Amino acid sequence: MKKTAASKKSAAADRASTTEEAPATEEAPAARKSAAAKKAATAKKSPAKKAAKAKKAPAKKASAKKAAPLKRQAPAKKPAVVPKKATAAVKGVAPAKTVAPKPPRGESRTALVRRARRINRELAEVYPYAHPELDFENPFQLVVATVLSAQTTDLRVNQTTPALFAKYPTPEDLAAAVPEEVEEILRPTGFFRAKTKSVIGLSKALTEDFGGEVPGRLEDLVKLPGVGRKTAFVVLGNAFGRPGITVDTHFQRLVRRWRWTEETDPDKIEAAVGALFPKSDWTDLSHHVIWHGRRICHARKPACGACPIAPLCPAYGEGETDPEKAKKLLKYEKGGFPGQRLNPPQAYLDAGGKPAPPLGAG
Repeated sequence: MKKTAASKKSAAADRASTTEEAPATEEAPAARKSAAAKKAATAKKSPAKKAAKAKKAPAKKASAKKAAPLKRQAPAKKPAVVPKKATAAVKGVAPAKTVAPKPPRGESRTALVRRARRINRELAEVYPYAHPELDFENPFQLVVATVLSAQTTDLRVNQTTPALFAKYPTPEDLAAAVPEEVEEILRPTGFFRAKTKSVIGLSKALTEDFGGEVPGRLEDLVKLPGVGRKTAFVVLGNAFGRPGITVDTHFQRLVRRWRWTEETDPDKIEAAVGALFPKSDWTDLSHHVIWHGRRICHARKPACGACPIAPLCPAYGEGETDPEKAKKLLKYEKGGFPGQRLNPPQAYLDAGGKPAPPLGAG
């Protein structure tokens, strides 16, 4: 009985020990699993970190390689700015084009007025003896000569009118002339039939409507056959001393080259240019511009290299810029040649001008 109780006690103790040890055995696998999970996690992280480090390392090395030459090179110098004249000379472009830069397209009205008036002042110094280049002794001769100057030179008109006025000295005489006889005299001027009709017609109008006198008003002059605003202003400005702008081909060409206006209609040019100057300057302005157009600023090949207003001209460089070559392009007294008038004013002769030869001379 004692043995059995003891054996029972020992068996109970064995069971208790096994039940106490069992949790320990169950915890061990869990711990092992968690440890393994941690190792796996760290194993996963470590390659990612290594890969990131590996990626960063080459970038650093590459940047180091790129940066290395910069450290060895000397600091880059600022590029030298070459003057425009030097650049033009290297490329073979005439340096004169850079001497007179074009004014901005957005030139203000005030700047335009100042530039235009300065050009006129400069031309007044160059041509102080400027005058109408038609020979005349009275308003009648001037209006007839101006009508005849269409489509020809003033020189040819001046060479033709002496014979005309010698035979028909008054409007009454010319109004009663035989057209065929007048045509023969006017033949050298070109378009002689149409011009004959005009001068005989205006002579009749002067005789019948104005008592044989040339009127001194614009509205009356433009009513005469062959007389437009240009002719009327020539007569008003030079025979009556009344200001007017003469918009001939030279005037039109130059004011557009100088960018005083972009208009092409003569009446609009007259209005645009007239607004830039006081009215008292209009007649002399016309002479200055026309003289400059005939002597220096020619239509096909302007003598830019000999132009006194080159720094003010937006079109500088369109013509010959070499000074020596440009001098050979000058006409009339500027080139040492005769002028257009057979009987020029004394001021012109005093300035070195030479009178033109009569028709058939030389």
